Amino acid sequence: MQARNPSSVRVAIPGAMIYTSSMTTSKFSDVDTWIFDLDNTLYPPEARLFEQIELRMTEWVVDALGVDRAAANEIRRRYWVRFGTTLAGLMREHDIDPEAYLDHVHDICLDHLEPDPGLANAIAALPGRAIVHTNGSGPYARRVIEARGLSGIFDAVYGIEHAGFLPKPERLAFETIIARDGLVPERAAMFEDDARNLVAPMALGMRTILVARASSAAPHVQHHAPDLAEFLRSLP
Repeated sequence: MQARNPSSVRVAIPGAMIYTSSMTTSKFSDVDTWIFDLDNTLYPPEARLFEQIELRMTEWVVDALGVDRAAANEIRRRYWVRFGTTLAGLMREHDIDPEAYLDHVHDICLDHLEPDPGLANAIAALPGRAIVHTNGSGPYARRVIEARGLSGIFDAVYGIEHAGFLPKPERLAFETIIARDGLVPERAAMFEDDARNLVAPMALGMRTILVARASSAAPHVQHHAPDLAEFLRSLP
């Protein structure tokens, strides 16, 4: 791939060296599958959707386990740290119905999400296929994609149900989606806002990109994209 303007975009990579877009391009020249997380990746954290989701998670835990709100918040946070998602912990520790849980926690308002034509154009211009792999549900992902003006751009949308309710960062979650999709991990790039979710993709041979304001020096974070659309535009 040829960079559109190698001198105009600089992409920060963890470590002492700053990579220009032309140098970054060489590291993506053989990528034919572009994998995007959803929450805080395809929309900015300022949208604060996850605050709504967390409130509904807490409601679910209160009702399902019969605990007060403070205990429910602690359970929610503890399961997220230990199991990757609150849902994974609830399934393992309490055998809850994942589909009912997902329907409840993702029943949130998306009215303040705005279409992003720049991001849409940047994803659409990528060579090969673009897919979504999220720990949220498929129906929720498609609602967000539509609200962001990204409908029709992705070749596939995989929710946590498509991974057998296994969450990122579990390696088996990624392996399940890889097998389901038929993608070749060595020819794929993974975009994530949560650095821990890049450990398995790196081990599987993917290029890894942290989509976040702050960079990370973690060895499994190969590239840093403080602005996703700008980073993507630096590639083709």
